[in-house]
Amino acid sequence: MTYTRPTAVIVLAAGEGTRMKSATPKVLHTIGGRSLVHHAIAAARGVDPVHLQVVVRHERDRVAAHIEACDPDCLIADQDEIKGTGRAVECGLAALPADLAGTVIVTYGDVPLLTSDTLRDLLRAHEASAVGVTVVTSRIADPTGYGRIVRDADGAVLRIVEQKDATDAERAITEVNSGIYAFDAALLRDALAGLGTNNSQGEKYLTDVVAVARARGRGAAAYVLADVWQTEGVNDKIQLAKLGAELNRRTVDAAMREGAIVRDPATTWIDATVSIGRDTVIHPNTQLRGATTIGADCEIGPDTTLTDMEVGDGATVCRTQGSLSVVGPGATVGPWAYLRPGTELGADGKIGTFVETKNANIGAGSKVPHLSYVGDATIGTGTNIGAASVFVNYDGVSKHRTTVGDHCRMGSDTMYVGPLTIGDGVYSGAGSVIRHDVPAGALTLSEAPQRIVEGWVEANRPDTESSRAAAAARTAAASGEAVASGRHTGDNGQETRR
Repeated sequence: MTYTRPTAVIVLAAGEGTRMKSATPKVLHTIGGRSLVHHAIAAARGVDPVHLQVVVRHERDRVAAHIEACDPDCLIADQDEIKGTGRAVECGLAALPADLAGTVIVTYGDVPLLTSDTLRDLLRAHEASAVGVTVVTSRIADPTGYGRIVRDADGAVLRIVEQKDATDAERAITEVNSGIYAFDAALLRDALAGLGTNNSQGEKYLTDVVAVARARGRGAAAYVLADVWQTEGVNDKIQLAKLGAELNRRTVDAAMREGAIVRDPATTWIDATVSIGRDTVIHPNTQLRGATTIGADCEIGPDTTLTDMEVGDGATVCRTQGSLSVVGPGATVGPWAYLRPGTELGADGKIGTFVETKNANIGAGSKVPHLSYVGDATIGTGTNIGAASVFVNYDGVSKHRTTVGDHCRMGSDTMYVGPLTIGDGVYSGAGSVIRHDVPAGALTLSEAPQRIVEGWVEANRPDTESSRAAAAARTAAASGEAVASGRHTGDNGQETRR
């Protein structure tokens, strides 16, 4: 069965969230790589509403700026001083066209596991029942704190009663209100205009619209959702962690269904915005965050955190932390590598053990195997950077870039003092300090005569372990020379003693 495009989805995100005990507004806390309100917006956008609106109040400017960053086309409405979900929706409707007609969905900015599929199912159920309001409900063992769904003798929804206003018999009901609804737009507007705040909370309850709908002969229905997790809200940081873990479990399961191989789902964290290709192996203690995309047939981890990364097919990334960087197809990274923003490693290239890179373009087949820093650099194809090399990019005031050509063989412990250009096919000797441009095909060296000052340690560091060891070694050497001078070789060529 198809459904009609909803005329509006209103997301309620005005609450302060005092139980979070945080300087951050509740709806801006994150799980799975998105804020709570961003999850709500993404689910709502999935049903393609004519209008998508979020109602805000607490930390209004901060929350509104975040919403605009998440979805620039999202509308913002402000709740006034009157409390209650009914008033919040009323303020939202006031910011929408006065002739609004069709179906309005109301949901919340703190139910991050709610999916677009569920909202589509709600729309279908609402349109099929032809009632004024359809409420999403769940049946739970402990309904404490939830509004109860009161049905008549025929099983039709009669009203919703809040916990504090419920009788003992009503509190025994285990079918509860999720707070997620589909309304007829005209009914919703008229009903809210007539509601008061005569209840234990002194608030305008959205739940009272159900009774109004029945009184006007429009009726109310329930869409019972078996997946209770989707209606779970976040009220404190314990619930934030619980829902974060459940979202991650679902995300990891989805990745495996799409063909990824996750060795240890319990220690693997994957944001909802990550994509992973088929037959890629994710090893334990791996975190994939943000807009990270992993190709097919890769090996990722263990002990790896990648944020906003692009990893090509067949690449290997082991024990690495990386962000805002690109790893080409067939390339290898790690173990113990640190890829800072702006790193681009070409196909079949290598960034090895204890290597840090930043704003560096390393060409196809080029290697930085170990113990090096490559910052503000361009390295051509097929080049090898020797161990313990440093691209000296900072003069204390400005950063400078170094360019190394194709198929160079650079010695260990080389310092590249930028700005610098090294041509194709260059070799450098170990320990070189390169301060000037090097033409193609040249050998560059920084050699100085080795100087030995005999007896320096005993003269300048007396009474130290070093001086005592040196004295003992010299004594042993002198003794060995004396023994050697007392030896001679017999007629049979064998060494003998006198």
